[in-house]
Amino acid sequence: MNDVFAPGTPKVITEPPDDLECDIVIVGSGMGGGTLAYALRDSGARVLIVEQGGFLPREAANWSPTAVHVQGRYKNSPEWYDDKGKAFVPGNYHYVGGSTKMYGATLPRLREHDFGAVEHPDGVSPAWPLSYADLEPHYAEAERMFLVHGRRGDDPTDPWRSTDFPFPPLPHVPAMADFAASARAQGLRPFALPQAVDVRDGGACVLCPTCDAFPCLVDAKGDADVRAVRPAIASPTVRLLTNAEVRRLDTGPGGRRVTGAEIVHGGRTITVRAGRFVVSAGAANTAALLLRSASDAHPSGLSNASGQVGRNFMRHITSFFVAVDPRRVNGEGFHKTLGINDWYAAGPTTRHPLGNVQGLGKLGGPHVKNARRHIPLPILDAVTHRTLDLFLQTEDLPLRDNRVRLDAKGNIVLSYRPTNRSAHRELVARMKRVARRAGYPVVLHQELGIEATSHQCGTARMGADGASSVVDPFCRSHDVENLWVVDSSPFPSSAAVNPALTVAALALRVAAAGDLTS
Repeated sequence: MNDVFAPGTPKVITEPPDDLECDIVIVGSGMGGGTLAYALRDSGARVLIVEQGGFLPREAANWSPTAVHVQGRYKNSPEWYDDKGKAFVPGNYHYVGGSTKMYGATLPRLREHDFGAVEHPDGVSPAWPLSYADLEPHYAEAERMFLVHGRRGDDPTDPWRSTDFPFPPLPHVPAMADFAASARAQGLRPFALPQAVDVRDGGACVLCPTCDAFPCLVDAKGDADVRAVRPAIASPTVRLLTNAEVRRLDTGPGGRRVTGAEIVHGGRTITVRAGRFVVSAGAANTAALLLRSASDAHPSGLSNASGQVGRNFMRHITSFFVAVDPRRVNGEGFHKTLGINDWYAAGPTTRHPLGNVQGLGKLGGPHVKNARRHIPLPILDAVTHRTLDLFLQTEDLPLRDNRVRLDAKGNIVLSYRPTNRSAHRELVARMKRVARRAGYPVVLHQELGIEATSHQCGTARMGADGASSVVDPFCRSHDVENLWVVDSSPFPSSAAVNPALTVAALALRVAAAGDLTS
C-alpha cells in the first residue's frame, strides 16, 4: 500500500494507488468538509479530503456573464429528477471548494431565536438540540477565517456576539445607497450585508460586478477552496484526492463501523480505509451516498435506522426581485451590500416571520437570458442596466415527504412541496411598496423553482434521540460510531438566511470537540 502521506509526496493526489489508508476521510471539500480539514490541519491526524471534481480553472471566462450564465460553462452536476420524472440541473457544483466557488459570499449567522421553535403560517419550525451560545465562538472563528465584512449592531435582528466583525462593511454603490436611504426614511433599518471578500489592505478584491454566481478570477472570494482547503493541504498530514466519486461506504461485521470507502477514479475503483469517516457532500448528495450504502446491517441505508435519511429537505422559498426605473442607469460595481430584516421575525405588523431581503449581484442581460429566451439580449441588457436587484428568502419547513431518494438507476429524485408561501407573498408585496416609494415605478419578481438548491439542508437531521434523527448535536451518527455528517444536512430547520456560515461553525465545533482525533 503506497503511503500518500510520506514526506515529499504531492499534496493533491491525481494518480492514487488501488488502496489508500488514513486516519480521517472527509467526503467533499465544500464549506463543511473544507472547513473541517482546515480545523484538523494541526491535529497530527492523517486527513484525506475526497472531492468529486477538480480545481475550477482560473481563466478569463470566470468573469464572462455569457460563458457563466448563457453557456453554463461551469455547471457540472449530474441531472436530478423531480417526482414526476422531469430532469433538471441543480444549483450545486463539484469543484474543490464545492458550491462556494459560485456562491454570493454572504455569510450571516442564524438569529438567536432561529435555534428555538418558531411558528409559521404552515406549521412550527422545530428547535435545534443546541443553542446559539453553543455555536457563537465558532461563528466568530469562521468570520475571521473567511474574512467577513460587516458592522456590529447594524442589523436589527443580529444576535449578540463576543467579537465585532473582523472587517468593516463594504460601501454601497450609489443606487444601493439611495435605496437604503429611502428605506430608512420609510421607517426600515437597512444594514450592511456580511460579505466574505478580501477587501483588506493589500487584498485582491476589486469589488467587481462578477462575484455573485461567478467564480473569482483573482481568488478574492472567501470560498472554501481558497480560505480552507488550500491552507489545509499545506499541512504535512492533509492530502486532497480530486476527480474521485465516492460511490458507497462499507461497514464491518454488525454494521457499527465504516471500514472503507469505494471510490471511482479515472474509470477504476479504489478503496480508502480509515478509522473515521466524515460525509460533507451537501444535503442531497450526502443523503444519496448514505442511501447507496445500504447493506444487510443497514437495509434502508447507512445510518438510517430512524428512517430520516433523505427526508426533511429544505431550500428556502426564494425570489429574484427586480425594481426598474427607466429614467436612470444603475452602474456596475459590487451591488451585494444591502440587507433588510425588519420582517424577519413576527412582530407588531406581522403575525408570522416573513424572511430576509438582500442585494443581488448586479444583473445583466446574460443573467436572465435563459429565463427569458424570447426576448433579444440587447433589450434585456437595456432593461437590466436600469434595475435595482434584490433576493428575497423565506423559511420553509422540514416536511417528512420533502425528500431525496434514488431511482432504480441510482439517480437523485427530489420531491419537494413549498411551505410558507403566503409569508413569502407578503414579503414580496411589502418590498414592492418600498421599491415604488423609492422611485422605481416598475417592479418584477420571479419565484425560483426546484432547481434552486444552493441553500439545501435537512436530509440527515440532528437530534438527541436516535429514533427520530440521524446524527447527534456534534454531527456524529447515532447508528455508526465512526461516522459524522458535517454540512447542511443536519440542520433541523432552515431559518431564512444563507446557511454557509452555520455549516462552517458546525465544522469548527465538531473539530473542537476532539472526538474525531481522540
